Amino acid sequence: GGKGIQDLPLGSYRSFFSIVPQDVILFGGTIRENISYGNPKASDEEILEAAKQANAMEFVEKFPEELDTVVGERGVRLSGGQKQRIAIARAVLKDPVILILDEATSSLDNESELLVQDALDKLMKNRTSVVIAHRLSTIKKADQILVIEDGKVTAEGNHNSLLADEDGLYHKLIKIQTAEKV
Repeated sequence: GGKGIQDLPLGSYRSFFSIVPQDVILFGGTIRENISYGNPKASDEEILEAAKQANAMEFVEKFPEELDTVVGERGVRLSGGQKQRIAIARAVLKDPVILILDEATSSLDNESELLVQDALDKLMKNRTSVVIAHRLSTIKKADQILVIEDGKVTAEGNHNSLLADEDGLYHKLIKIQTAEKV
């Protein structure tokens, strides 16, 4: 907004960001409470819409208490993919300017990854997103990819330009992942 970040109060600055980490932190309350952590003032309609956008309603509706289902301490009653979708719903509800995805699909099975990736694609639309990933399927659509090797940026570009460099690490990783799927 034309202001330097040093001129913003810390609370305002933090409100611009949302993170979906690899290891989602859920509280022992309900699904609704865990989603509303993204925006404690959200209405029930907003929480429901965030859950829908995150593809969470696919599993939430199977619970008798739906959004009022208690997830257990640290979400023990939920699978990894379900926890990720709650974290995504939380981020949807926060509506951040900058989204950080830290290995958000790394520990998921293929079916969960597809649902989570679809939800992430919706969430990343029209916002600045920083995606940290080893699974290259997560970053193929990115406008700008930075390849980090031994703590240093060794290449940058989009998927096609990095793939064209046959000696580059990105090209080699794509080849390895493609061979593993066969």
